[in-house]
Amino acid sequence: MYRIAVETVGMEFFCYHRDRPGSVALREELVNEHWSYMDRYATQMIARGPTFAGDGHTPTGSVHILDLPDPAAAHAFAFSEPNYQAGVYRDVLLRRWRNTLGRTMWDFPGGRSGGDRYLVLGLGTGQAADLAVPHDRDELIAYGPLLSDDGITWLGTAVLVRAPDPDTAHAVLTAGRYADIEVHNWQFGGRPS
Repeated sequence: MYRIAVETVGMEFFCYHRDRPGSVALREELVNEHWSYMDRYATQMIARGPTFAGDGHTPTGSVHILDLPDPAAAHAFAFSEPNYQAGVYRDVLLRRWRNTLGRTMWDFPGGRSGGDRYLVLGLGTGQAADLAVPHDRDELIAYGPLLSDDGITWLGTAVLVRAPDPDTAHAVLTAGRYADIEVHNWQFGGRPS
């Protein structure tokens, strides 16, 4: 199994670049620049990988969860990324995050393949929800709260999970406690070998 040791440097951040419709060709054109940029952050990655449309092939975004020194470093990571600079992405969700599982995706006992994988985003409103890791954590790849820049205010929850279908993935978060819960097809990322 391929593993990366995370170099702990300060704070954890969740970054989700969402693709602009019609940007697949530009994304493909920039693939080498993207990987060169990401290689600079390899030891700080907790999890990473693309999201896809319902067809399972058309990219819709890119998730990166990293340990970085501070919000300024996270901002620089998110907005200096070559795909962002060239206009592949329509927007960026960048939040502090807390790694409640205490591991990287490479430590996920279920491995890199087998089963469907999802990004579940619970966009918060009101009182914090789902702060504790669910009891059935075997299918969780990454799990933690989305937080304000100062790490104090709860803004939601971000989860990477292996599940048989989107409804099961959605059920990882508590219904009725979020303004919205999004479920996206996701796959393990990393430089292709």
